[in-house]
Amino acid sequence: MVSGIRLENLRKSFGGNEVIKGIDLEIEPGEFVVLVGPSGCGKSTLLNMIAGLETLGGGHIHIGDKVVDDVPPRDRDIAMVFQSYALYPTKTVRENITFGMQTRRIPKELQKSAVEEFSALLQIHAYLDRKPGQLSGGQRQRVAMGRALVRKPEVFLFDEPLSNLDAKLRIEMRTEIKKLHQRLGKTIVYVTHDQIEAMTLASRIAVMDNGHVRQFADPTTIYEHPVDLFVAGFMGSPPMNMLPGHLRRRDGRTVVTAPSDDSPDALHFPLPDRLANRLDQPDGHEVVLGLRPETIFRAGSELPGDERFTFKRPVSVVEPTGPDTMIVFEIGATELIARVRPEDASKPGTPFDFEVDMAKAKIFDAKTGLHL
Repeated sequence: MVSGIRLENLRKSFGGNEVIKGIDLEIEPGEFVVLVGPSGCGKSTLLNMIAGLETLGGGHIHIGDKVVDDVPPRDRDIAMVFQSYALYPTKTVRENITFGMQTRRIPKELQKSAVEEFSALLQIHAYLDRKPGQLSGGQRQRVAMGRALVRKPEVFLFDEPLSNLDAKLRIEMRTEIKKLHQRLGKTIVYVTHDQIEAMTLASRIAVMDNGHVRQFADPTTIYEHPVDLFVAGFMGSPPMNMLPGHLRRRDGRTVVTAPSDDSPDALHFPLPDRLANRLDQPDGHEVVLGLRPETIFRAGSELPGDERFTFKRPVSVVEPTGPDTMIVFEIGATELIARVRPEDASKPGTPFDFEVDMAKAKIFDAKTGLHL
């Protein structure tokens, strides 16, 4: 049986500082849920509360059909993998993996079979007699995962497990963790500040900010339909472009005028009918136009889509990234980024004909930050 997790109105304060502010989440059995957000948003504290490493300031935690508010960590049927690996430096890999089993007096034959099973799964069989100091960061993280796996818990908790690895290893380990989840089918709650990790690993993402969950949804929904400016700006690399402007009705169309009506360089971005028809804000209402970098490209590049708007702006900065090139430009005082093909790039200071796919535009209320 695989257990789910239900959090009800969880609260936590340190002194007079409330860091978890009434969080409700329901994690289905077998889900891979990622808690993501900037430093200090409360994601690691929330994970530690689920683990039993932090006391509750209010609310309830259900793991499976049990309320575990006051249950010690060892009795919650969970296993945790930390950022720091937390391995015993004087013990071998084998001894690190079986240490918890020894303290629970698990028979040696069961210990041996568990080590064989999970060392093969994690490809660390050749390192069983080495000590952690003789291993690379990626190998040590595999050992830490092996120590968690041999417990065969219902829930795995990962606290930024890849933060100490270099970029190449991080990608490799990300793939290993995803494969592991697919094979085991266990419930995983995973904390990271890296939104790419969140997008690639999660079945659902909880985007956290200042002790709240701003949005809890699958990666596609989080990326394509962010609920507010914070989620839109946090998820995506580069993040969504945010262009302040005003709603206007011009020649029977609803447009976003930016930077302002009286600017000699004002642009009038036409909104698709399906988007314009659901907006009931008055003429002149302050909004923010959200445009992902990949929806802005060189005019005439013949990419699919029938809601196009073209404009010309000088290039400020060109940033090659390999398969794509980022072009930085300005509208008024706002800096925007377009993701174009390398062959479509232009030199800084030269005019560039941009085209934006308005079918993928997002509109946010400038005052509340909420998606309209």
